[in-house]
Amino acid sequence: MGIYLNPNNVLLKQARNSEIFIDKSMIIAETNRLLNSEDKFLCVSRPRRFGKSMAGNMISAYYSKGCDSRKLFKDLKIAQHPSFEKYLNKLNVIKIDLNGEYMMLKDKSRLIDVVSESVKAELSEQFGISFSPDDSLAWSLLKVYTKTNETFVIIIDEYDVLVREEAPQSLFKDYLTFLNSLFKNSTLSPAISLAYLTGILPIVRDKIQSKLNLFTEYSMTNAGCLTEFVGFTAEETKGLCEQYGMDYEECRRWYDGYNMKTIKEIFSPRSVVSAMQNREYNCYWTQTGSYEALKLYILMNFEGIKDDVVTMIGGGKVDVNVYKYLNTMTDFHSKDDVFTYLIHLGYLAYDSETKQCYIPNSEIREQWVISVEYEADYKPIIKLINDSKQLLEATINKDAAAVAAALTESHMRTTNPLTYNNEASFQSAIGLAYFYANLKYTVIKELPTGKGYADLALIPYVPNIPAMIIELKNNKSAESAINQIREKKYDDLLEHYRGRMLFVGINYDEKTKEHECVIEEIEVRS
Repeated sequence: MGIYLNPNNVLLKQARNSEIFIDKSMIIAETNRLLNSEDKFLCVSRPRRFGKSMAGNMISAYYSKGCDSRKLFKDLKIAQHPSFEKYLNKLNVIKIDLNGEYMMLKDKSRLIDVVSESVKAELSEQFGISFSPDDSLAWSLLKVYTKTNETFVIIIDEYDVLVREEAPQSLFKDYLTFLNSLFKNSTLSPAISLAYLTGILPIVRDKIQSKLNLFTEYSMTNAGCLTEFVGFTAEETKGLCEQYGMDYEECRRWYDGYNMKTIKEIFSPRSVVSAMQNREYNCYWTQTGSYEALKLYILMNFEGIKDDVVTMIGGGKVDVNVYKYLNTMTDFHSKDDVFTYLIHLGYLAYDSETKQCYIPNSEIREQWVISVEYEADYKPIIKLINDSKQLLEATINKDAAAVAAALTESHMRTTNPLTYNNEASFQSAIGLAYFYANLKYTVIKELPTGKGYADLALIPYVPNIPAMIIELKNNKSAESAINQIREKKYDDLLEHYRGRMLFVGINYDEKTKEHECVIEEIEVRS
């Protein structure tokens, strides 16, 4: 048992001793499936506090010959899997926390040398093999494999720290040589049973990519078979809400939204755990980092970025090309690069089906608002957000004239003159104008029916306020919008709702640039 070679399982023990522990052990079934195959190279990227290190610690505790982890796993899901016994504590593990190593070193230029020599020393002690000072870590592993036929699981946590810290080029060059010797060495490859890299960013293109092009990437834009391990699933979160007596729907509003291709509800794990422990929904994940990190990129001067930021703060989605970004901290050439970076950081979510990004939940949306609150270009938007409380009250009070006037102002403030008459811009303006509604309602855009969509449905989660169905029209009439709500019977979809409901018909006249509103109240009874 060493610090790097065949570490103990104390980190998994600490996780198991935590008040809240969600069983993500089936990730081991996936790594077992890939073990000793051509797909044995994994690069797993996640935002901070999304469980990257915990998963690495679990994988290490399972494979490492330096400990006996049977008791730690016996009540977890993986213990029932057919592959569990086959590899339990039967492989050599080399585990390197690259971020920890980098931060501890006073002379950071020696990072690769220090890590290599430390691991070599443990290899020499464990296997009784001498290495010369000129032997690289890769060459040392090859010597061990040749003489003993022992193979290794290599885990590098925070592999991208040198990218994020913008390390000197000389150190970065050493790092590329280190990676190349470990993972692009066909002679050494049989000695590696599994390589598991974690980071916030996927593999950096043009710099590291050629060194790691044999790795399969599992990221926030495509998590593949590891999707269920990105964060907490709906089932896992529901279980915690029941255990702690917390409202699940409110938890969804606060922390859900990282919807993946195969799993449509992924929750921020740090936030859910903190909310359960504190018995209060609040901003937790965003407290672990500065809003300046978000602000810096939102304010980059790329064409169209402000309009898209406004759209997303208002609850909309915007198109994004996630394939152009080079996965660096410096090479930003367009708003696509900015938004893709923010997806990897967790400040945006990605819809792989529509190729769009959006702000995932209330916790993150609040951070976006804070980030632009005092910026001159966004002051009209902040005023609109602050005024949205009055708009909601006017709607609840059925003051149609006040609603129409507020929506005209919202449309004018939030929309680029070139896209003023665009339907999507109109919908975005409405969403932003009703920003405050998120504090009292579940806001559903395009509520589906058999005959079409309602543009906006507001379902209350606090008492004594009405539900609302809002229908938008262009160049027609507000009354025609009301008639459409009646004809399509949108209220039938809210079969579990009982109480007051408002039909809100809104029409926008492109010639006058004015809005008209009609509000009708009904009572939904059982």
